[in-house]
Amino acid sequence: MQEWSHKEIMTYLETEHFFILYLYTPLCGTCQVAGKMIDITSKLFPQIRWGKTDLNYIPELAESWSVESVPCLVIVKNKQIREKIYAVQSVPFLFEKIKQLTGS
Repeated sequence: MQEWSHKEIMTYLETEHFFILYLYTPLCGTCQVAGKMIDITSKLFPQIRWGKTDLNYIPELAESWSVESVPCLVIVKNKQIREKIYAVQSVPFLFEKIKQLTGS
């Protein structure tokens, strides 16, 4: 997954129909584990644009999106936050959730 800047996130919000953004903080152990599961899941959906960003660098966006904690997987569809996933349970869980949201 590629690291996205605030500017890139704002651009994708305006131009992309569907994307998934992983929000984390570097010192969060749970984020490290979740990041590995999300990375594996992203490879199962290569047609989707995936990104990640350190929540510390986008505080105003996190506030406007009402992000409650990290790790947080933000699923954006049609310029709207469709879902926020805080409990990254497993790769199969993520796979099924994304499959439902994309209709694949």
